[in-house]
Amino acid sequence: MKLTVIGFWGGYPKAGEATTGYLLEVADKKFLIDCGSAVVSQLQKFVDPLKLDALFLTHHHADHSADVGALQHVFIIQKALGHSKDIFPIYAEENGYKYFDDLTHNGVTAGVPIDVNNGVTIEDISISFMRTIHPVPCLAMRFSYNGKSVVYTGDSSFTEDFIAFSKNADLLIVDCNFYKGMDGSKPGHMTSEEVGTIAKQANVKKLLLSHLPHFGEHDQLVREAKEIFDGEVQLASTGLTIFM
Repeated sequence: MKLTVIGFWGGYPKAGEATTGYLLEVADKKFLIDCGSAVVSQLQKFVDPLKLDALFLTHHHADHSADVGALQHVFIIQKALGHSKDIFPIYAEENGYKYFDDLTHNGVTAGVPIDVNNGVTIEDISISFMRTIHPVPCLAMRFSYNGKSVVYTGDSSFTEDFIAFSKNADLLIVDCNFYKGMDGSKPGHMTSEEVGTIAKQANVKKLLLSHLPHFGEHDQLVREAKEIFDGEVQLASTGLTIFM
């Protein structure tokens, strides 16, 4: 398994960067996880969008989904230019994703409902889901293959449910939008202390801090998470690649 960070900002992208988006390569499959502001622009530095196999969306907030339309237009324009591609699946929770019907578009993309209780299986890759605590419906995701697993919290305030969901994960990608001592529960995000607690109690191998805030010094988030979790902690950055 190989993860490449495409975007990592919460809310809006800083100049030349993107909000949430991750490229996960598993076996011969290439999955895009979330598709926030400027993700399609950044994505093309790392992979031809036509080579993607699926998009998984956590929720409809713009910093996670703003570039869905841009990605659809990649397929529309490239199809018109003679580059054929099967209809591209976009996975989201039908009753939770506000714009689910728009995911099926112009014969190039199709919305595929996520069954939270049963998950999704693509060849030998298993994807399971967990509902998070956020102002709108949002899903955490766990991708498992050949004994390895990557967990992504999506957006959420702290819940102990993440501990069981993330148990023994090789990589835990977390929403870390607030610093130690702050309260992220109202906007539905977590602090450095909270994500450190999840990582420790879930016994994960590596913790990746993402959905980063537009204030403060991000290295402080790492230091604060390490006060609780003694494993590897890393800040997300554009193009960062992690192998599992």
